[in-house]
Amino acid sequence: MVAMAICSMAAFAQPKFAHVNFNELVQLCPDADKARETMIASRNEAQETGQAMVEEYQTKLQKYQQGGATWSQSIRESKEKELVEIQSRIQEFQQNVQAELEQQQQKLMAPIYKKAHEVVDELAKSYGFIYVFDATSILYIDAAQSTDLTPEARKAMGVPEGRTFETLQAELQAKQQQIQ
Repeated sequence: MVAMAICSMAAFAQPKFAHVNFNELVQLCPDADKARETMIASRNEAQETGQAMVEEYQTKLQKYQQGGATWSQSIRESKEKELVEIQSRIQEFQQNVQAELEQQQQKLMAPIYKKAHEVVDELAKSYGFIYVFDATSILYIDAAQSTDLTPEARKAMGVPEGRTFETLQAELQAKQQQIQ
């Protein structure tokens, strides 16, 4: 009876730890694919707009370089001012677009992170874990004393079986080649 009491106390006293590869859950789920597609479309649109601005600048610069010697002082100054204004607009555009793209990415990814947290929380509670660590930010995990929740969390997040960072990279490269 004493032995059973000691065993049950040891089992009760033993902490219940788990770990999960949170980055894997977020990056490999189908919702992240949709977010990436939206981001790629937004980046492409911004690049096209930026390229049009650069082409406008280059055209006007070329005209300035060709005709500058024959123009009067006031025309040259006007053209120089115009070139400086275009450069300034291009810089401002690039800064604004960068900030907007970062905000858009955060907005698109926020529900995915939230869903992943909810899945991990639900699994942890159902198994009675007191701690669940993110495997991507821990230096060492003793697999014998910690349960890997990643496989179950992957299923709950809808991550296709066998999908890895390598297969994701291959998918993204294939899509990039189709665009080119």
